[in-house]
Amino acid sequence: MDSQACATAEPDTSEAARVRRAPRQVAIDRRANLTLLTLVGAAMVLQFVAWPFLLRQWGVAALGFAVPLVVLAPTHWGLIHEAIHGQLWPQRRFNEALGRLLAIAYLLPFDAVRFGHLMHHRFTREPYDQPDVHDGATPRAYARVGYTLRLLGGLYLAEMALPLLSFLPARWTCRLVASQIGNAGPAGDDVQRLFVGFAGNPERRGRIRRDWLLSIVLHGGAFYLYGVWWPALAVTMYLRGVWLSMADNLPHYDVSLDTPQRARNFRVPVVWQGLLMNHHLHQLHHRHPTMPWTALPSLARELGAVSASQVEDEAYFSAALRQFRRFGRVH
Repeated sequence: MDSQACATAEPDTSEAARVRRAPRQVAIDRRANLTLLTLVGAAMVLQFVAWPFLLRQWGVAALGFAVPLVVLAPTHWGLIHEAIHGQLWPQRRFNEALGRLLAIAYLLPFDAVRFGHLMHHRFTREPYDQPDVHDGATPRAYARVGYTLRLLGGLYLAEMALPLLSFLPARWTCRLVASQIGNAGPAGDDVQRLFVGFAGNPERRGRIRRDWLLSIVLHGGAFYLYGVWWPALAVTMYLRGVWLSMADNLPHYDVSLDTPQRARNFRVPVVWQGLLMNHHLHQLHHRHPTMPWTALPSLARELGAVSASQVEDEAYFSAALRQFRRFGRVH
């Protein structure tokens, strides 16, 4: 899908604009991706197999293993994200297979998440894509509670439950999706039509059901292995879901519609850049959605040198907490 383009009255011929728009063919860094895949794969073996036995042997002392599992949540999602854009591995089928397996391990429906993410790129900050904005119809106090719960893991819980719609009759699912998405805004009819078309597609519905059942078997088996220690797994999964929920709309929170790509970049300590897979350079990602994550920092430096200004905005983690202060606005 094409990323959102911002209209301008006259063509921008500046050097910064040239760098911004230049088509870039950057090879996928297989070594970097394989390193992170190995790291996340080891974390999943720990979570689903090894940790329950360590808890039985060491007791409370083994609870510390929750820390790396939670810290690696953005890396796990980042690998799924690269697969969505076809940048995890050069071979298309293997790229999709890896993304699907990673999503199953995160209890996420790969097909639905991929479609929703690509729609987000195409229709960024359209009315359906403004989770931080109060709609004016719902009582403000009620909406504020819902918004806060969304940040505190509600989005992840909703995405985990989303595959249940694929078990309903297709016409029911399409009706529910059409009602939820709505058709507000200039592109509203197109957005609604595309979502309804996806919801009723029999092949995608079948894949979503299959992947969800595999996720349930995997996680159900894990909870069985944990035995009396099952709360450790549940809390770890929840904390991983909180990160996903807070990071989802972070680069678009309170962003005006005339901001380039309707997204922000952020500053983040170097030690976090690899774990976040450069999620802090989200505006650059929207400008070049098919550019591998490893190429974004050099592009940021190039843009900064050309424009003689800072490409990054505020600090990443401070911005994440700022989402709790108030609703965002559409400027």
